Amino acid sequence: MATFELKMPKLGESITEATITKWLKNTGDSIELDEPVVELSTDKVDSEIPSPVEGVLKEQLFSEGDTVEVDTVIAIIEMEREDEADDASPVEEKEESGADKNRQEDQKAEEQEQSSGEEKAAGEEKTAGEEKAASEVSDPEQTESTRFYSPLVRNIAKEEKISMKELEQIPGSGKNNRLTKEDLLAWLKDRTEKPAPQKDEVAPAASDRPSDKAAAAKSPSKIPVGEKDEVVEMDRMRKLIAEHMVQSRDTSVHITLFREVDMTPVVRWRSRQKEILQEREQEKLTFTPIFIEAIAKALRDYPMMNVSLDGQKIIKRKNINVGMAAALPDGNLIVPVIKNAGDKSLLGLTKEVNDLASRARGNKLKPDEIQGGTFTLTNFGTFGATMGTPIINQPQVGILGVGLIEKKPVVVETPDGDSIGIRHRMILSLACDHRIVDGALGGMFLQRVAEYLEDFDTRQTI
Repeated sequence: MATFELKMPKLGESITEATITKWLKNTGDSIELDEPVVELSTDKVDSEIPSPVEGVLKEQLFSEGDTVEVDTVIAIIEMEREDEADDASPVEEKEESGADKNRQEDQKAEEQEQSSGEEKAAGEEKTAGEEKAASEVSDPEQTESTRFYSPLVRNIAKEEKISMKELEQIPGSGKNNRLTKEDLLAWLKDRTEKPAPQKDEVAPAASDRPSDKAAAAKSPSKIPVGEKDEVVEMDRMRKLIAEHMVQSRDTSVHITLFREVDMTPVVRWRSRQKEILQEREQEKLTFTPIFIEAIAKALRDYPMMNVSLDGQKIIKRKNINVGMAAALPDGNLIVPVIKNAGDKSLLGLTKEVNDLASRARGNKLKPDEIQGGTFTLTNFGTFGATMGTPIINQPQVGILGVGLIEKKPVVVETPDGDSIGIRHRMILSLACDHRIVDGALGGMFLQRVAEYLEDFDTRQTI
């Protein structure tokens, strides 16, 4: 019988590795064509990997919890039909020596580090003297290593000024004693002793040492737990969300601008059209595609809101890709992206919004569908919030929050004079990165979004 090598697939443009969270098939189990074999998890999304062949799972080469680079063989499938051999990749019987494997891993690591620009911490600047000191003392990339370190681990070590000598002494829980991010963070948390100053050097006072200040900020005092309190471990997605939020706060200088908008024309138009669309297309008409249409038009008018900041370089995005924050049944959050939103009709946006939202709730999104966003919409009005101050989704420079649509008595201007009327009102909250977006630009962009909503064409059909 022929054998087939099941490899770790490339799950997205910027994803270089994934963690095996669960084997859906055990050794000896039969596998049908396109039947899921393993569940994988990345920092972007979770996925099930189907088998491209029929057969029997002969061998699992990695365990649950292992992090594996893309294009690495993770399992061997013994095919039941000989005619599948043409499309299968035969397994080499010759085993590589440990040294050969290490060299290959090192080579992959070097290639990964050269292409992994996303691992840089955005927005941080150092003086020339600080950069020199960091590279001389603590940059693990400048020193020979006896084992593989991922770019993320190297960056953390560099940020924390951990020398290669120290790094080599930290035990790893990964395959072949590989040091994972969790290993390094746990070691940093538990580290209490600092290296003694060398001869003729005077140790700075504890209050003057930047590392001590950083450690104090990152290691708060232990929180007491009462007898009846319940301690629940964060799930993986919540940990990632927490890390991303802290990173965004530490990267961008957040400012939030507010604008109340009259949604009466939109509310009345939607009330007329939603039943028509449901009957004709079996599609729900929510406010989300209307918001996305207004955002896309405003981004075209103000392209400097559709940018990213890489250090002191501004990346002007050609495409307008609007992410929409979606709440999941377990309380977590995910942001599927509407690609090229400015080129789509309102009907097209409606269908794509409904499709992505439905598959997000069912954990069926593909990795590419939550990447590449250039601006984000978050609707906390759905949950009854009048307004909020959203956190920017890095590496974007803006996120628009929409609040609850409420009926309010307001002054209405008419040709015959002012009067008091009942109108549907909503508050927009624009959080933007003040490093690149000033109040003038943010205010004009917010005003333009409001104008597109207030001047909505109620004569159109969908």
